[in-house]
Amino acid sequence: MKYVFPLALLLFVTSTAIQAADAPPTKPTIGRLPAGRVLFLGNSITKHGPAPAIGWTGDWGMAASAREKDYVQLLTSHIAKTAGAHPMTMVRNIADFERGYETFDIEKVLKEELAFQADLVIIAIGENVSEPSTDESRKKFAEAFARLLSAVKQHGKPAIFVRSSFWQNPVKDTIMRRASEDAGATYVDISRLGADKSHMASSERKIEHPGVAGHPGDKGMKAIADDIFSAIRRTSGLAENP
Repeated sequence: MKYVFPLALLLFVTSTAIQAADAPPTKPTIGRLPAGRVLFLGNSITKHGPAPAIGWTGDWGMAASAREKDYVQLLTSHIAKTAGAHPMTMVRNIADFERGYETFDIEKVLKEELAFQADLVIIAIGENVSEPSTDESRKKFAEAFARLLSAVKQHGKPAIFVRSSFWQNPVKDTIMRRASEDAGATYVDISRLGADKSHMASSERKIEHPGVAGHPGDKGMKAIADDIFSAIRRTSGLAENP
């Protein structure tokens, strides 16, 4: 038996199929936060290329034992699992900002990162900033950090998460916390982690160079990722623990 479909019905079905095929994929979200693009701005804990002179051969967060065990990869996995899709990520070591924040040209040096228009921005610096021991030096670091946060905010509408120093420093951490609060960013205090030697790579394997050995190991990296992700969940409106 031959079936004849009315023309109007055929056009409706065809049109609906085309619209479904052309519809853009749903953008990954975590609660109320878009999570399709994630930008990491950090230092050696975030990413460090091979440095044979100090015994470091990785090209990921120092001193995780493997790329997939650094906090960037672990946090990205948390985000992907919760959002239902893997986000696009960009990772940049900005230790040059830490060491020369007074003259660092944010818009020029971070042109590509700012143009990325991230949904989530993780800022994890402070360890390489010289101790601000005077009122003037504290003021200059505060102003520079505020400029960095402002530049990030002006490119897209990101939710910004600022991680405190792994090696606790009350002066620098206080400056970053206050600047974060003023900018509407979420400050994530991980100061307790560096005080626990079990979070350092030296507690997991023998590392000759003391600088590398003092970096977070696999346990420390996981703890950093977990703390930041808990803050993301709270900010997104989801329960802190899934």
